[in-house]
Amino acid sequence: MRIISGKHKGRRIQAPKKLPVRPTTDMAKEALFNVLNNNFNFSGLRVLELFAGTGNISYEFASRGSHPITAVDGDFGCVSFIKKTTTEFDFDITAIKSDVFAYLERCKNSYDIIFADPPYHLTQVDFEKIVTLIFENEILDEEGMFIIEHSKDTSLEHMIHFSFAKRYGGTVFSFFEFESKDEEVSEEDENDS
Repeated sequence: MRIISGKHKGRRIQAPKKLPVRPTTDMAKEALFNVLNNNFNFSGLRVLELFAGTGNISYEFASRGSHPITAVDGDFGCVSFIKKTTTEFDFDITAIKSDVFAYLERCKNSYDIIFADPPYHLTQVDFEKIVTLIFENEILDEEGMFIIEHSKDTSLEHMIHFSFAKRYGGTVFSFFEFESKDEEVSEEDENDS
């Protein structure tokens, strides 16, 4: 994986092959950060990454000056890798080993941006539960944005606070905000090369 922008622009991070992850592609990550760039100044943003895997998204935020960042994953290997990389790059990232649903139930902090990349095979009900827990437990700041990555087979447009979605090949990012920007669901780069 490659850091696209910020202090560590162009740096590559090699994750161990044995980690149980499906990292967000560089193309989709670049498109996601283009959207965020139009809405936020990254410096000092409080970020929560759920189902963090390799920490790919957290590193991108950290490189752009966001802090503090919390990365949550249930896999010990993933959390260890994030901690190692955080030390190497001197990022302000706290990696927490926890079941994401349990973490959301007990979380007392609020964040400017929350990004979740659950396994695509989770049920529709589980995807909806993530959205519900974030808003019911007031984990997202009122001016913040929650983004959840999912396959085109999952739809979250009917959920409360849904704002818009962007699709890149087989990957969809659904964006949630307290105040909808009334953007249309858009079919972005369908070239899934």
